[in-house]
Amino acid sequence: MEDRIITYGGQAVIEGVLMRGQKAFAIAMRDPEGGIVVHQEELAKVYRSRLTRIPFVRGIILLWDALGLGMRALTISANTQTGEDEQLEGPALYLTLALSLTLGIGLFFLVPAGVGSLAEAWLGWNVWWNNLLEGLVRLLLLVAYIWGIGFMPDIRRVFAYHGAEHKTINAYEAGAELIPEAVETFPLEHARCGTAFLLTLVLLSILVFTLLGPLPVFWRLASRVLLLPVLAGVAVEYIRWTANHLDSAFVRWMIKPNLALQSLTTREPDRAMLEVAIRSFESMRQAEAEIVT
Repeated sequence: MEDRIITYGGQAVIEGVLMRGQKAFAIAMRDPEGGIVVHQEELAKVYRSRLTRIPFVRGIILLWDALGLGMRALTISANTQTGEDEQLEGPALYLTLALSLTLGIGLFFLVPAGVGSLAEAWLGWNVWWNNLLEGLVRLLLLVAYIWGIGFMPDIRRVFAYHGAEHKTINAYEAGAELIPEAVETFPLEHARCGTAFLLTLVLLSILVFTLLGPLPVFWRLASRVLLLPVLAGVAVEYIRWTANHLDSAFVRWMIKPNLALQSLTTREPDRAMLEVAIRSFESMRQAEAEIVT
């Protein structure tokens, strides 16, 4: 059961689901006629390199590659549903990814830091309270953003596919038969979810940035960017550790906030969505079995 807990992950894409294993990934998606189309590919060698066995370092490397993989999956899924054949890859893929990360860092890290600096200058608050205010603003922005986009019909469907992905992995890890009727009985939440990573990252930032104490405005902003990879590496290790120790009641209590936030990023899927998630998972497993290492 241990390899089932740490090996498999996935994410929702537009009208489809991406499932990633140790050696391969698969994307199952609906075409315009309603059929299921599957795209399989071997993962980059970095996933099986020695770097993936170095704690903290592996988190940063694999997170970056996983973000790129997610962008590619969105492009492939969108092309399948529109009938177009434009590919987002190479420099264009990583430029898009870099721009997205820049916007995300600006909104969720630099804007709250600016709020903290303004509070320090205008309200005369103690620097420790200003840093704590910054962290709370960051947390509220994250929750508000996820809650807000959840009202968009297209995003609600993405969140439903997200739920289908979680249910499928939960069913597999429990040893259940992978059919929609069985899979739909499993929970929407999963301890290894990307939502859990985001919340862990934000909570870690509240702790670390508060403890940094007083800093000039430049270094205050710079520290939020420079320490982000470090915090991301710690967050990845925390998610891995908790996912491997779910037999502990204390660990299950620790991850309750992470599971609670997933109520905003998952929706109950219908059986057609579960079919897509199951096909993606089984295709990934098949692709892995065919790869000779």
